[in-house]
Amino acid sequence: MCLRLSRSGENKPYSAILLLLAALSLGAAGVRAEVPADGLPGSSLKQMLEWLEAHHPELAASRLERDAAAARVQPAGALPDPMLAVEWRDIRYDSPTLDPTQVGSMRYQFRQSIPLWGKRDLRSQVAEAGVSQAMAQQGQTRLALRNRLKRAYTEWVAGREILRHLDELQPLLADAERLLRGRYGAGLAGQTEVLRAQMELASLKNDRATAQAEVQRARARINALLLRPSDAPLAEPAGFASLPKTPDWMRLAGRLDGENLQLRELTAQVETGMRTAELVRRNRWPDLTVGVAPMQTGSRFDTWELMLEINLPLQQESRRQQEREAGYQVAAAEARRAALAASLKGELAELAAGYDAALHHLHVLETTLLPQIELTWRAAHAAYAGGGGDYAALIEVQRAWKKARIDAVMAARDAHLSLAEIELRVGGEL
Repeated sequence: MCLRLSRSGENKPYSAILLLLAALSLGAAGVRAEVPADGLPGSSLKQMLEWLEAHHPELAASRLERDAAAARVQPAGALPDPMLAVEWRDIRYDSPTLDPTQVGSMRYQFRQSIPLWGKRDLRSQVAEAGVSQAMAQQGQTRLALRNRLKRAYTEWVAGREILRHLDELQPLLADAERLLRGRYGAGLAGQTEVLRAQMELASLKNDRATAQAEVQRARARINALLLRPSDAPLAEPAGFASLPKTPDWMRLAGRLDGENLQLRELTAQVETGMRTAELVRRNRWPDLTVGVAPMQTGSRFDTWELMLEINLPLQQESRRQQEREAGYQVAAAEARRAALAASLKGELAELAAGYDAALHHLHVLETTLLPQIELTWRAAHAAYAGGGGDYAALIEVQRAWKKARIDAVMAARDAHLSLAEIELRVGGEL
């Protein structure tokens, strides 16, 4: 946009107004450019996960590697390029030349090597197994990124929930401290109790600062995964999502073999090793090379040559070593797969137990302990406000209430973290 300002004094007010309006419009445009059309991320984990899968460069790189592996399949089973050889024969010593009509004869040979015994198909199968590995690696990258975002989001929601609980408890504690100061002024309470009340308020502020630091760290991790500045704002989260019931351990263990992407990758490695071993064994048998060569004498092609060639696989000791190597590679991949399967089952059992324990702890806190402590707090506060009761007992109840509310948040956090780890190992959502 271009503004032309007149030099005459009469137009100066209008020019200033136009300039101000232009600056305001540009500033508004800049603000609109910084805020996405659908608002700040953070309120919906699902939307952030979808954006992550569509835009994260690590996932883009894994997709490109998968495409590169797929592009290797066709060349692996293709015939090798043919060869062309040209020979100048009977070149005269006294007048050397490369003119085909001025030499004794010319020989033009076309040669094509042809792998036999299904070797081309085996090479294609090895390349296809490489595609399976690349797809499994892409899936692992996707699951790992989703897991990192879920963990960061869970920590962020937990920090926000703790802050909310502390902000709700702060005025209650401040009100109790105000009542204590009134009693102290009337000579009904000692200075030690006043100092203790002030210490409790300071402790709550310290807890809030710790929770705020956790929120900032989690926000930085979320923004890093979303390719945003570390201090970029996020929308207020809706809170923890509902938790499913304890999953059936046997059903989860049964999903490992078919859905765990690490096991899929190792299965593809075993397949690659088996095909490679078979290809090495078939190298015991010779391949064929065919050739045709027209012969030129002067300006005429008067004879032809036909050539058949086979390689002689005489280096048997080298081939036996190659076969041993291929066999060892297959055995190693199978051993790694068996070890990983056993380890995953153990981890899955441990995570399922941790998830069940967190759900049970959360249920006890929300249905039994928290309601009882809240009633106890209100009764102790009412008694103290009425002139009776003990401030030390009131403080102990307040501490228990604060701890129980934070423990409930941490139990919910632990359950969500365990759930994310279970989904990472199973290979998808439960």
